[in-house]
Amino acid sequence: MSDGAADSLGRTAEELVRLAAGRLRREVWDYLSGGAESEATIAANRAAIERMGFVPRVLRDVSRVEERTVLLGRPLALPVFLAPIGSLALLHPGGAPAAARAAAASGTTAFVSLMAEPGPEAIAREAPGLVLQVYMRGDRAWLRDLVARAEAAGYAAVCLTVDSAVYGRRERDLINRYSSSMAADRAHLGAGGGAQITAHQSGLTWDMVAALRGMTRLPLVLKGIASPADAALAVEAGMDAVYVSNHGGRQLDFTLGALDLLPPVVEAVAGRAEVLVDGGFLRGTDILKALCLGARAVGLGKLQGWALAAGGEAGLRHLLALLAEEIRTAMALLGCARLPDLSPALLRSLPAPFMPGPLSAFRGLREGQGLNAEG
Repeated sequence: MSDGAADSLGRTAEELVRLAAGRLRREVWDYLSGGAESEATIAANRAAIERMGFVPRVLRDVSRVEERTVLLGRPLALPVFLAPIGSLALLHPGGAPAAARAAAASGTTAFVSLMAEPGPEAIAREAPGLVLQVYMRGDRAWLRDLVARAEAAGYAAVCLTVDSAVYGRRERDLINRYSSSMAADRAHLGAGGGAQITAHQSGLTWDMVAALRGMTRLPLVLKGIASPADAALAVEAGMDAVYVSNHGGRQLDFTLGALDLLPPVVEAVAGRAEVLVDGGFLRGTDILKALCLGARAVGLGKLQGWALAAGGEAGLRHLLALLAEEIRTAMALLGCARLPDLSPALLRSLPAPFMPGPLSAFRGLREGQGLNAEG
């Protein structure tokens, strides 16, 4: 990206968020940025990250820093991926296809939500190596057909989300009288929309997870794991990756922060599967903390949405370039030339978060300080 283009989007991720705040309608900003009920889980995600401080090593050769990794057998240029978001088209006309192209151009991948328009096949044509994220919207035969479609479309893996038995009470949306499912037509889901949670999702059990494993040879990811016991069950069910997530604070209020959930899950998995995580990660240093604690890669949710709203595909490519630069800089200053050099020994718990609050990684971006623009 040219210096002029970079200047138009800003030199920091914070500037991208400010651009997004000015371009999104209030109800859409709240849909993207908000969470369940009191939004304590959003705050917990940030607090968990901010409680961890680095203990850097020195006098190590970091003249060449390598931030590449491998996720589900595929190389990534950086240990970051775009998390699944079903309503990207509400944030920018480019929507999920733009996100897929930005991920591919940046050397990483995107998890494509089943809810995202214009549908799995159309989005898969935009970029290779994507992961299809699935909600249960039908019976076992429906799932088998969907998996076959994912294989035929060239998806690299399938991700089943399991933390959404019912829809979380997102009070910003309730106050705004706003429904993302009503705002997007999702014609690809067929008559009736299919966006609303049904008994198929509420009745999801480990039996269906086992059945899914028998339907495909594609790598499988289970998203929404918080408990070490569930992480162990996921490995026993043949999952290739366990995805630690509290849905960005959008489902259950007052859960632990994602980074707090990560170490016991890593211990339970014990190297038998890859471990992914999302939830409040906004900076390169945030991402490195998760990698120190055993994550293979980190998903971007709200930050992805803000960058897309700020500048479409170019905004997302710019964000990923900024994060790559932040990761390389922090690794060098930590004394780590390669990602395997990262370990829990580089972290210590701080007595309190440095700047408490859901958006405290960015100066001045907390509630009431200019982010609730009407657009």
